[in-house]
Amino acid sequence: MELRELRAFVAVVEAGAMSKAARQLHVSQPALSQTITALERRLGVPLLVRTSTGVRVTDAGTTLLGEARAVLARHDQALAAMARHTTTGGGVLRVGVPLELPPDLLPSALARLSAAFPDTRVQARHLSSVAQVAALRADELDVGLVRERPPGPDLDAALVVTEDVGVLLAADLAEKLGSPVRLEDLAGLEWFAFPRAGSPAWYDELAAILRSHGLDVGPEVPEEQRLIVELKIPAVNAGGAYAFAPPEWPYPLPDTVRWVPLAGNPIIRRTWAVWLAASHRRDLAEFVAALEDHRRNGSGV
Repeated sequence: MELRELRAFVAVVEAGAMSKAARQLHVSQPALSQTITALERRLGVPLLVRTSTGVRVTDAGTTLLGEARAVLARHDQALAAMARHTTTGGGVLRVGVPLELPPDLLPSALARLSAAFPDTRVQARHLSSVAQVAALRADELDVGLVRERPPGPDLDAALVVTEDVGVLLAADLAEKLGSPVRLEDLAGLEWFAFPRAGSPAWYDELAAILRSHGLDVGPEVPEEQRLIVELKIPAVNAGGAYAFAPPEWPYPLPDTVRWVPLAGNPIIRRTWAVWLAASHRRDLAEFVAALEDHRRNGSGV
């Protein structure tokens, strides 16, 4: 059993309904239900009886409830005992943010951070992965959200988002190619790429996948030509280019452009939370834990 499962179970029992507990935990109701079902499957006994008005605890659930509360209380006591060896932070948490994050990722994590550390203010900066890592090592950021896990013992990292990337196409072309579209069917179109210097490992991974499907990667985008998300639409709309985008692309699409999944999901984009290994900030740890829980609970997977 994991602490997050125990917290979810206690929250559901105390709330009396799955929907209410989901709102309190800042997760979706289906994701919370899956967590409870997985816990019941792990233990081999039903813990809750679902009804039209809420949930009712079984005898086994009542037993677990007491044990879970004791475990969670002991865990919180241990954290409190260690508090004097850590720092809560300097009042400001500096967060590096890439383009095209899932729209619900930061709001849920920031809500949890605010509840646990109301005095912590967040400053966000839009930076490439390479720029974020440099800023972390220069003590200009406290935590970054990057598209490749950086090497080196001075940085810790946690995977917080995985996305099956799809493709943006002109609507008439999308209708012609069908859904899902095969990568090889994009031959002859130009890839609307980003500068390799901003995220070399992610660029190289994409380029290798494209080449393995017989596609021309095209010339590298100059380093000084930063990717501007708003330019994806007119480039694709012209009909001679395609661009990659996640399923929950946080920008409006005109009727003339469609997002289409890729057959076989050959491209998976990962986002890592990265911070200095020497950091002992508890607000940073809470923020990262919230991001990880968002992924485990079924969002951003």
